[in-house]
Amino acid sequence: MSEHPTKPAFAAPAKIDEKAVIAGFGDEWQRFPQDDLDPTEVEKLASSYFHVFPWHKLPADARGFDAGCGSGRWARFVAPRVGHLTCIDASPAALAVAKKNLSFCHNAALVCCDVQAPPFAPSSQDFGYSLGVLHHVLDTPGAISALAKCLKPGAPLLLYLYYAFDNRPAWYRGLWKTSEIIRNAVSRLPFRTRYLVSQLIAATVYWPLARTAALAETVSISPHHFPLAFYRHLSFYTMRTDALDRFGTSLENRFTRSQILSMMTDAGLGEVRFSEKTPYWCAVAIKT
Repeated sequence: MSEHPTKPAFAAPAKIDEKAVIAGFGDEWQRFPQDDLDPTEVEKLASSYFHVFPWHKLPADARGFDAGCGSGRWARFVAPRVGHLTCIDASPAALAVAKKNLSFCHNAALVCCDVQAPPFAPSSQDFGYSLGVLHHVLDTPGAISALAKCLKPGAPLLLYLYYAFDNRPAWYRGLWKTSEIIRNAVSRLPFRTRYLVSQLIAATVYWPLARTAALAETVSISPHHFPLAFYRHLSFYTMRTDALDRFGTSLENRFTRSQILSMMTDAGLGEVRFSEKTPYWCAVAIKT
């Protein structure tokens, strides 16, 4: 079957209440504000995304944006390294959490707006990033283009989008399809029930599979194809957060590597570089 260059390989249903999706993420960040997460783990998680980011290309006192900042957990990592960081999110509840988490960052500003309509002048930003956000909007290609327009020529944009398991075997994709049936049911539940079910999934699925992958690694068995191996050295708190993130939203799109490449190049971005490590697919590109 031929692959559409921008249509998600696995797409969310057409009828989605975007306001409910935004409210759901606000609820998530209030339940998991990340404020007591071990700083070492924050650094480890951030580095897994930013290891492909060309920090050396940024000018002194660089000004940039975090599109879909959520709790501000990535902004805490980035703000001390740049001149000014504007954190945008469509959820006032999430921004309230981010404000507390970024209270020590005097160079960070918070703006409530849709990530698909960023509040920046064209060609005004020295860098930008959006991690784990744009697969939760209806028009991912349009959102990437909107963010790219804000960048100066030569500025980098770092993206993390859920991948379509295009580098995984068929049985792995089959497991994901089973989890989709569960997500579609759980994401329709009221907030409180949705939260409780996600925590049960974290305890009975995430934790056992992640620890099994960790055990395999200790006896020199590659954990690469173990489901949820990414979490094998992470805390249960992170597993609980991500279980709610994964099963608590009704709007989730997934893209192949080639589709992400196409969307980024169509947005006027070049020199696309993909991370070859989990989490997939994390990619950085330069505004042409």
